[in-house]
Amino acid sequence: MNAVPYEIVVGLEVHVQLLTRTKLFCRCDASFGAPPNTRTCPVCLGLPGALPVMNGRAFELALRTGIALDGEIPDRMKWDRKNYFYPDLPKGYQISQFDLPLARNGRLAIEGEHGDGPPRIIRIQRVHLEEDAGKSMHDEHEGRRDSRIDLNRAGTPLLEIVSEPDIRSAREAKAYLTELKLLLTYLDVSDCNMQEGSLRVDANVNLHVRPDASPHGSVIETPIVEIKNMNSFRAVERAIEYEVARQYDEWTATGATRATAPKQTRGWDDREEVTLAMRRKEESSDYRYFPEPDLLPVVVPRSRIDAVAAEMVERPAAIRERLGREWGLDAAAADLIVHQGRAFVAYFVDVARELGDPRRAANWMQQDVLRVLNERSMGIGRLAVAPGELVDLLRRVDRGELTRSRAKDVFQRMVETGRSAVDAMRAMGIESVDRSALEALCRELVDSNPRIVADVKAGKSQAIGALVGQAKRRNPNADPSEVLRICIELIGT
Repeated sequence: MNAVPYEIVVGLEVHVQLLTRTKLFCRCDASFGAPPNTRTCPVCLGLPGALPVMNGRAFELALRTGIALDGEIPDRMKWDRKNYFYPDLPKGYQISQFDLPLARNGRLAIEGEHGDGPPRIIRIQRVHLEEDAGKSMHDEHEGRRDSRIDLNRAGTPLLEIVSEPDIRSAREAKAYLTELKLLLTYLDVSDCNMQEGSLRVDANVNLHVRPDASPHGSVIETPIVEIKNMNSFRAVERAIEYEVARQYDEWTATGATRATAPKQTRGWDDREEVTLAMRRKEESSDYRYFPEPDLLPVVVPRSRIDAVAAEMVERPAAIRERLGREWGLDAAAADLIVHQGRAFVAYFVDVARELGDPRRAANWMQQDVLRVLNERSMGIGRLAVAPGELVDLLRRVDRGELTRSRAKDVFQRMVETGRSAVDAMRAMGIESVDRSALEALCRELVDSNPRIVADVKAGKSQAIGALVGQAKRRNPNADPSEVLRICIELIGT
């Protein structure tokens, strides 16, 4: 039986800035971080007589995304004018795609609500390409209460990915966004940096109240609310959770339904953790779409679609499956490795193949290698230790030349200096200990510590730790586990 008397219904609109050098319809620099209003021209400012020219690279990246999402790519698509007034939209309209978008009917598989069972399939309603608006900045200048407009972003290539309302919880929404972001970064279509506005999310949320909770004995749909101004996936999750509770409380108090109340746009206040009413939500008719007269329709031959598909990189879901099938990794290990990016996956595969022990390779990648990368805020491509050098280090542990704990120290030195394992060990004074020399040392310690030997024989097994400590002081290269084993054999317990 359901714990709550309603079903949560969520659809997400994800806006992604594409990794192009220039804007969508002009040659202005599209990179982030320039002083306000320094990267504009007559085209992106909407000045009279300026004509747009489509950025072919932006179209290629958008096409790549539509194919990766298993979307249906039409052989013809067109541009449309989406009319609305906003201070940071200089033309008074946005060039977008309406009835003939770049892709329809796609899909994205995500982990189920409870992390087990088959994946959930979230349908993608449409993927379309459009130009971004500028940016309004409110109360951000030396404490002054003013608003300023930065049009550097106006005209930047923007890909909008609209899901069907298939998401059933805040957790699923976060899982969908996480998987979508991972796919987009694997495709190299966007850096998905939410802090710079490269990825923005709007959530459409309402409830389907179950018949047994409805006075009419039928499913009741609450009014749809679009939530904006969410600057992290965690914020999306919290905003949905808040909005679900607010909508149910409002329905129980007023009885408002989708049939009796209009759609609404609400903004998320991250500090107060509440949604606040902004305006009535627009319908498509409010935008007065019509075909863009200054741009020709785009014809996409099937041969071009096939060529892009043939060059597609392996997608994250396929890599997870391969890591499990070919290298025996469990789902958690495979997922963690995949989330570090394609270069990290390639490094792991090189180590696993040469070492011949994929699980051990995965443990080192997840623990020691990832720790170093996080500490230094760098990617695997900048790691000074090549896969073969890491394999050499692990094999020296197998041969007893150094312990697991000392291997960690050696790896750190390899990272810092770029030296090989053998050079790092030599610089640290680490030498392999001959088996006979280690046995002689243990025999000497047992003979010179009769009280410890007596305690161990009396059942105080922890007392043998003192012998291990003495061995390490006498020879720092001695393997504690080997010392322990040899001493136990000599004492005869």
